[in-house]
Amino acid sequence: MGSAKKSSNAERKARIEEMRRAERARERRNRILTIAASTVVVAGLVVGGVVLVNSQSDKSDSASDAKGGSSGDSGHFVTGSDGVRTWTGKLSRTHVTGTVKYPMHPPVGGNHNPVWLNCNGNVYTKAVQDENAVHALEHGAVWVTYTDKASKSDVDKLAAKVKQTPYSLMSPYTDQTSPIELSAWGHQLSVTSADDPKVGKFFETYVQGKQTPEPGASCTGGTM
Repeated sequence: MGSAKKSSNAERKARIEEMRRAERARERRNRILTIAASTVVVAGLVVGGVVLVNSQSDKSDSASDAKGGSSGDSGHFVTGSDGVRTWTGKLSRTHVTGTVKYPMHPPVGGNHNPVWLNCNGNVYTKAVQDENAVHALEHGAVWVTYTDKASKSDVDKLAAKVKQTPYSLMSPYTDQTSPIELSAWGHQLSVTSADDPKVGKFFETYVQGKQTPEPGASCTGGTM
């Protein structure tokens, strides 16, 4: 009799323990399902937000029928220890037609022409349109500009470097304070010599650099 009772108690305890294990397993599954469902919802919200932002951005970028005028930029330059000036503030990216008034020269961003300037190592011997050049910067190009105060030797050296560097271009520019300027989207460097080691560093950092709004976008098929 006693033996039968002990056996019954053991079986009951075993069943209770099995039920507890099953309950813990269900709780774990429920937690996993809840987390997974939450992740899906959050991911859906993020994707929806990205799609909305991209859609709005596309609408902004595709506004090629807008006229020129203001660049839409706000902010100012801050000079780093390496001499590079970084624009802090807003750089607009709306496509416009006509002339744009930029707050910096050469411009490093802002509203620009729907057609980019070819920047596949192109060296221009005459001044180019700011609005087309800014579009090239948006594609990740480095734009080298120079005044008549730059020596022929420096101009030749810079031209040789540009010709060997995809996503770069070069042109004369009168309205700048330094004999030589290197510009990328949101960044600019003034130098007085092509031999300045900062030139090579600027190319390494900003040709298709992290600042590029449209990395991988074409630098050919635009305007010359």
